[in-house]
Amino acid sequence: MTKCKPCSTPVDTNPKLAADGPPVQDASEFRSLAGALQYLTFTKPDIAYSVQQVCLHMHDPREPHLAALKRILRYIKGTLHLGLLLRPSSQSELTVYSDDDWAGCPDTRKSTSGYAVFLGDNLVSWSSKRQNTVSRSSAEAEYRVVANGVAEATWLRQLLLELHAPPQRASLVQHCLMSSNPVQHQRTKHIEIDLHFVRERVAVSDVRVMHVPTSSQYADIFTKGLPSSVFTEFRSSLNVRAADDQTAGVCRDTCIGWPTGLLVSRPAGHWGWAPHLSRCPPPRICID
Repeated sequence: MTKCKPCSTPVDTNPKLAADGPPVQDASEFRSLAGALQYLTFTKPDIAYSVQQVCLHMHDPREPHLAALKRILRYIKGTLHLGLLLRPSSQSELTVYSDDDWAGCPDTRKSTSGYAVFLGDNLVSWSSKRQNTVSRSSAEAEYRVVANGVAEATWLRQLLLELHAPPQRASLVQHCLMSSNPVQHQRTKHIEIDLHFVRERVAVSDVRVMHVPTSSQYADIFTKGLPSSVFTEFRSSLNVRAADDQTAGVCRDTCIGWPTGLLVSRPAGHWGWAPHLSRCPPPRICID
């Protein structure tokens, strides 16, 4: 792969990988490469979705899965100069973009959830994960990922509170505003738990519900393959870019953006950077 041809995206726009095809010759090598790529997502969130799709088949890798893994390596070869940048920001709002790809898995018809958490202009937490159960409707899949986004925002607010930076409330941005509508819909009763969890956060003013257009739904990069132009735009919005010349050798104060901070993990296995701040306005959660 050292002389491979780079590609512009880590995954194509075709449907998600199926669990068929001839088995790979060396399954242990496949698992070793996939595991190494998982660590790389800590500084390259733009490959989180593609790596997640490959890791779903680590127990029984097939040739199409190996081809997808090699495509990720080709993408990395062409983007070695890119990485997640954390820089000083004049804003300190907490914003969560959340989205789902309903019934996208060709084998199980489970949906894929994804969210991106910004503190000011900096990406501090993200996730790309297949949902545990099958959603009977797109509304059900949406509310599951909305509930995950609200839970993440609540966790971060509590963390900032412990760091003596108490936030005011969070904001939720989504295409469907059932979370702010107290009327119970007949077709959403089967998602009642997530529904009431989100509505409770909205009712106590911990979360604000807003709408974000598809063109600004950055969480799409964590749920599906995107065309090259859209992928490049969203990647830049995640602050995955080349380091500025003036930041070379000054990573602690300039690239990271804060003098002190914590690298924290949660039970679900997601990682994020938690900086020490003196203030924190209401977080926003953005859902298409």
